[in-house]
Amino acid sequence: MVKTIHLVRHGHHALLGRVLCGRMMTGIELDEMGCRQMSLCADLIAPAPCVIQSSPQRRTQQSAGILASRFGLPVEIVSAVDEIDFGTWTGAFFGELDDDPCWKRWNSRRGTGRPPHGEDMRSVQRRVVQHLEQLGNDQADGTIAIVSHAEPIRAALLHYLRIALDDFHSIEVDPASVSTLSVDKAGIHVRQVNQRVLA
Repeated sequence: MVKTIHLVRHGHHALLGRVLCGRMMTGIELDEMGCRQMSLCADLIAPAPCVIQSSPQRRTQQSAGILASRFGLPVEIVSAVDEIDFGTWTGAFFGELDDDPCWKRWNSRRGTGRPPHGEDMRSVQRRVVQHLEQLGNDQADGTIAIVSHAEPIRAALLHYLRIALDDFHSIEVDPASVSTLSVDKAGIHVRQVNQRVLA
């Protein structure tokens, strides 16, 4: 059975920390720093993966491609690990959102809140965990690296650490970080959270 699942956040891009990118279809690609981060990130993934999966977003596909080149593997695109759909907030500058009471409410009550016309955090958690459980039950042996985004990775870690979604701030997921899950007959367990590269 699958023994190890690495949850990898994509590398840095120019809009990171300024714009709520979500599922924006254009204008988001890794910058030089992000490419360097992902090259270093490959050193954190051990043992070497036999499968590399990626969210459909361009920045995750780029990040996964850098890992795939290192390990000589193709990249599988998996919609279950896609970024959360931020609805009408997609593409907004964080400075614009700071005065929005709905934004403040969502960030204090992730367990029950929802972005306008978007996806709630519980739905994100459900789809990501379902995918991880399927991998955990797979008879194939080895290590899988999944390149995703902060919120889907955080949702999965909260689930397996048995932490409420409202406490999402207790989990940090930095760019190009690796969080590792172990799989055994008893289920899936968190082995490491937010291992970071120095880039």
